[in-house]
Amino acid sequence: MPCPHCESAVVAFAVPAALREHAPADAAAICTRRLRVVPASEAGVDGDPTADPDLSAVDPAFPSGEAGIALALCCGKLESFALNRESIEALIGHAERAGADVFAFLGRLDAADAAFDLDRRRAALIDAL
Repeated sequence: MPCPHCESAVVAFAVPAALREHAPADAAAICTRRLRVVPASEAGVDGDPTADPDLSAVDPAFPSGEAGIALALCCGKLESFALNRESIEALIGHAERAGADVFAFLGRLDAADAAFDLDRRRAALIDAL
């Protein structure tokens, strides 16, 4: 399953109903290299993706379950913090309610090839929270 933007591997996941308004589709995929999120169908994912994906393939900092999915969707929105701020804040709130330590996640996330400047987005997120 390759990313349609860079051909890197992706991790596909079913998007929980509570997060669908922030997702590109009911089934999405996150690029393991650039942290872009696309509809799973665009990444060539056949069948139904899991509701509990192993996001550690993207980065070991990702929590499991809905918290991890919320943070994966959040990463997909970080290319444009200004345009996606409301969605980013909602996804972070959902991740926290699902048990994630968002500050720890942001501190441990290591994505040198992300499609956005991770250090700048991390600082912006910490300021916003």
